[in-house]
Amino acid sequence: MRILHISWEFPPTIVGGLGTFTMELTKQLAVMGNDVTVYTLNRDNKYPTRDLWEGVEVHRPMIIDLTQALNIFAGEELKRWGEGLRFFSDVFTYNILSASKVVNEQIKKEGKKFDVVDAHDWLGAMAGAAIKDETGLPLVFHVHSTEKGRSMGKGSRVVEDVEYMGADKADCVITVSYAMRDHLISIGFPGNKITVCWNGVDEKKYSMENFSKEEISALRGRYGLRENEIMLLFVGRLTAVKGAQNLVEAMPKILKDYPNTKLVILGVGEMENDLRRRIKELNLEDKVVMRTEFVEEHERILHYAASDVVVLPSFYEPFGIVCTEAMSMGKPVVVGAKGVSGFREQIVPEGDKQCGVHIDPHNPDDIAWGVSAVLCCPEKRELMGKNARERVLAEFTWEKIAKKTYSVYAGVVGNEIQ
Repeated sequence: MRILHISWEFPPTIVGGLGTFTMELTKQLAVMGNDVTVYTLNRDNKYPTRDLWEGVEVHRPMIIDLTQALNIFAGEELKRWGEGLRFFSDVFTYNILSASKVVNEQIKKEGKKFDVVDAHDWLGAMAGAAIKDETGLPLVFHVHSTEKGRSMGKGSRVVEDVEYMGADKADCVITVSYAMRDHLISIGFPGNKITVCWNGVDEKKYSMENFSKEEISALRGRYGLRENEIMLLFVGRLTAVKGAQNLVEAMPKILKDYPNTKLVILGVGEMENDLRRRIKELNLEDKVVMRTEFVEEHERILHYAASDVVVLPSFYEPFGIVCTEAMSMGKPVVVGAKGVSGFREQIVPEGDKQCGVHIDPHNPDDIAWGVSAVLCCPEKRELMGKNARERVLAEFTWEKIAKKTYSVYAGVVGNEIQ
């Protein structure tokens, strides 16, 4: 199949889960023998406009700044974005140039053929819709998160309208969890169009076999962790919906029962100063360590290897690849399971296959309870980690995810492949 992806993030620039997802999915689709093309943002116009990466054809149109022009005819809401209007300009320009290049250069001039277009989130929806209008190609709108969810209902109406347009134009909407499917229906997306394809993880890369005891010991030593101490790990953006603030609030209660515990927070974001201030107010400076600079991939995975329990108290998490990564590393995971939570579909919270604990991320006492439920029995904790790894191998490898996604594409394309 000839598959076109419109994805804001793609190597070498990966900011969050969207970049990881499109990187791994497209690579696996290419391994399966498909002809895969990706259009992505050319950040700072410093990358090749046409490239080949892991068998995937990559296009990065060079963009220009349209902020002044947009400011003239933009509505009041966009004008209120202030300096953020440059971001919207980049999104708009990237979409228009991508759609134009696909239609006029690749299809009309070069004779390139595609069978299906997969546009990821609002960041790629405008290009996907334009390509469908111009060519009639089947369109999949791949929803990884929504503006309402990300902003906890305080986001941009313009972005929401772009999302609704993407859903309206699409022949099929793929989303990343059943929780997200319910959320999309609740905000007006057409339920008959929506199908669920989970995200995945590279089980070979995310494996304890890749890390020596010496490496693990050295990292733990960096954070002042003694051999008999427990390392809790939070990985994620330091933003309100990820819940690190409530994990910090839970630490005094956790430490009361388990004083040989230390929390390592790995991430960057706008809440860094607030978190540091609260850590100081609670006298937790010896028990909570924040690592807020860029960490390369191997070292980031090493943090999972060095940890004993991973704690992810998100308020809104459409899927949550960090959970899958921790599971693949054989770690028990305590996850926020209220509201829109793909975490709860990953973590089995009880029974013979238990691999973690579900908690209410809004309640620090419940977070403390969940962590204690894992720490109370070392043997049970070890079994949870073993179950977590087994669940990844059974459900969340990229091979399995790519095959499921391909089947959705095939259903959309029908008999149109030539």
